[in-house]
Amino acid sequence: MARILRPHGRRGEVACEILTDFPEQLKRLKSVELCGALGELRRVAIRSCWLSRSRGGQAIFLFEGSDSISDAEGLVGLDVQIPLAERVPLPPGSYYITDLAGCEVRETNGPVGGEPGAVIGRVSDVQIPGEGLAGTPILIVESPRGELLIPLAQDICVRVDTAAREIEVVFPEGLRDLNG
Repeated sequence: MARILRPHGRRGEVACEILTDFPEQLKRLKSVELCGALGELRRVAIRSCWLSRSRGGQAIFLFEGSDSISDAEGLVGLDVQIPLAERVPLPPGSYYITDLAGCEVRETNGPVGGEPGAVIGRVSDVQIPGEGLAGTPILIVESPRGELLIPLAQDICVRVDTAAREIEVVFPEGLRDLNG
């Protein structure tokens, strides 16, 4: 829902990149889960949250237990996640970044909906077009060949099963070469 970028001010607040289509919901939250690079979650109460228009729009959080610049610096890089039970339901074909991260990506054998093929890698992150820009989100996939960028388009990602943690893809001609 947000990623902590830097301390904001001197009271322990942090500025966050907004990673949700529902930023107003952030102001109503009483608590969130902070997630580190290894996936560890820590539930934390929110003292306050407001939305700033600076730098393209950011959420400014003040978390319980963060009272100084050094406390805020210790939070930089963490992801702010809304607990699953409190998430806004998404329409079919829309996904939360946290649901995509960690999914195994496989190429399908044969026609769309064919048998799953070889594992390509795992989704490490999702790149979202900037605010006000139209475009398709890009899956960042860590593979033995290095980082692959795969558009999250229905005709490329033909099956997305977040419960099974799997994404099946069909590469259009030339996409592999762009990643090579």
